[in-house]
Amino acid sequence: MTGLHALGFDDAPFDRAWRGDVPVFGAAYAGRTLHGVVSGRVRRDGRNSTAELARLTTAAGEHVRLVLLQGIALAGFNVVDIHALHAATGRPVLVVARRAPRLDAVRTALLTHVPGGAQKWRLVQAAGEMEACAGVWVQRAGLNLEDAAQALTALTVTGRIPEPLRAAHLIAGGTTRGSSRGQRV
Repeated sequence: MTGLHALGFDDAPFDRAWRGDVPVFGAAYAGRTLHGVVSGRVRRDGRNSTAELARLTTAAGEHVRLVLLQGIALAGFNVVDIHALHAATGRPVLVVARRAPRLDAVRTALLTHVPGGAQKWRLVQAAGEMEACAGVWVQRAGLNLEDAAQALTALTVTGRIPEPLRAAHLIAGGTTRGSSRGQRV
């Protein structure tokens, strides 16, 4: 898995009161080397993240063999349907989190504060339980846990987060705020 081509996505920081579109950035890697960047926009708490990530993955090129997400939702609660993203792109999808989410809190927030929250909660459930894998927690579509662990090991240089996600996070913060200082992924 040394030469694995992966595309990691993260959203840009946004003000809590913001209700419009939020920039999303993808960092394309060949192994541990950055090879390109893609960008798009998704609606805050909207429903277009799956389609936008599919579009951006296609734009990144045929060489992409794995899509990585920093959590299952972008721009607040714009939940990604990881199985639909896998089907649309033909690439495995791996959701990565530092720690297992508090699903009871996610469910409550979705069902009480987010328009279309019941459907979004079904997408979270359909993604499956988060599993411990290579020092992080993952959900996956189109790859088994062993392949997920190999990919994470091959793509991780510093800390526990793979480089495509780390870079996407830094690019998103630096582009939006003018600096990526003090941000944790």
